[in-house]
Amino acid sequence: MSTAPSPTPSGAEDASLLRRTVSASMAGTVVEWYDFFLYATAAALVFNKVLMPPSDNEYDAIIAAFVTYAVGFLARPLGGIVFGHIGDKLGRKHTLQVTIMMVGIATVLMGCLPTYDSIGIAAPIMLVVLRFIQGLALGGEWGGAVLLVSEHSPNHSRATWAAWPQAAVPVGNLLATAVLWIMSTTLSDAEFLSWGWRIAFLLSAVVVVVGYWIRTTITDAPIFEEAKADLEEGKASSYGVIDVVRRYPRGVLTGMGLRFGENIMYYLVVSFSIVYLGTGLGMDTSDILGVIAIAHAFHFFVILWVGRMADKFGRRPVYLAGALLGGTWGLWAFPAFGTESTTVALLVIMVGLGFHALMYAGQPAIMSEMFPTRMRYSGVSISYQVTSIVAGSLAPVLATTWLRNTGSWWPTAIYLLVACSITTAAVLSLRETRGISLREVDAQDREHHTAVAR
Repeated sequence: MSTAPSPTPSGAEDASLLRRTVSASMAGTVVEWYDFFLYATAAALVFNKVLMPPSDNEYDAIIAAFVTYAVGFLARPLGGIVFGHIGDKLGRKHTLQVTIMMVGIATVLMGCLPTYDSIGIAAPIMLVVLRFIQGLALGGEWGGAVLLVSEHSPNHSRATWAAWPQAAVPVGNLLATAVLWIMSTTLSDAEFLSWGWRIAFLLSAVVVVVGYWIRTTITDAPIFEEAKADLEEGKASSYGVIDVVRRYPRGVLTGMGLRFGENIMYYLVVSFSIVYLGTGLGMDTSDILGVIAIAHAFHFFVILWVGRMADKFGRRPVYLAGALLGGTWGLWAFPAFGTESTTVALLVIMVGLGFHALMYAGQPAIMSEMFPTRMRYSGVSISYQVTSIVAGSLAPVLATTWLRNTGSWWPTAIYLLVACSITTAAVLSLRETRGISLREVDAQDREHHTAVAR
């Protein structure tokens, strides 16, 4: 395993730059996921009641809301392709400034939508359009945010630093849950459904402005500037989406396999659990939101801890533990939910997010180490975002449908077990890259490209 020098120089100035880069990546990611998860929570608690057509079966409206939720996932691969291509050519920083504004504007407009009772079918149609824009922006957000950190980080601690943008996800989710919880506990049900939920969406404007400003203070990593110069001078022949699929198909497929079980598990734990506890078991909305909020706070710290473990013990063993343990979650979680105890529900969701963190924390480092700089943004974005179409987007829809049709949690538990088995296979096929230099990855790419050209 390579122990080549860090891609970034050493010294206090560079340590300050790395911390600033981490802060900027986290700030934007918090905003993006505040908006994205706000939608997920509102889909389960609000949109099914105020923006969807009425139905005799309460699950039908929830499923309809989750279908609009899935639209965001369908847009994410397109966002990954478009912004990945732009980010590989022009840079990570400017791309991220565009994505944060897009998702913020779309979310604020969601908070202004008229209800179904006011304008009929136009309400869910406008919701779908805004959801598509939101998903498009998020599709370009993740790759750029984690690469800003990964490409600035020292080789020996890349997973530790790159776990920080991952940990920003539960922070954004926590903020969204906390705002909705405050609204639901201080307002009557009628007030909350009438206007209270809108406040959470309108508040997005504040955090977007802050996040955008922070991102103006950072720069792209030296290794990216070098790769960009090589492209401009003709030393590298190509970049972006088409080339990464053509030259690194195994890396793309492996990345998708790593993502599959992790993504399904996350949305079962944080989205479908809300439906199961609320509609299925009748738990109070404020209690559910309180449980989810505490679990997100726990998730934040676990992700940071797991990032350190991925640098200490390697990427493969940590990820493998998450895939194996994650596959078991549904088999015991739903019976435990059946106790209808708020404390038990909290522990079950915390453990589920702990298993998830074992897979999620190391993803930026692993995927960054799979692809050369000239096509890294495209490679990680495709691997991460395309998988969400068949994973996270469908997970709450399928689980809710199975619950409606069978009244049982067993199909969902088996579904998660199979998904994590696929991820386990991907982990076993993975080459351990702990400590590798990103410059070495670029050098191997150049050697391979030269050999093929001959």
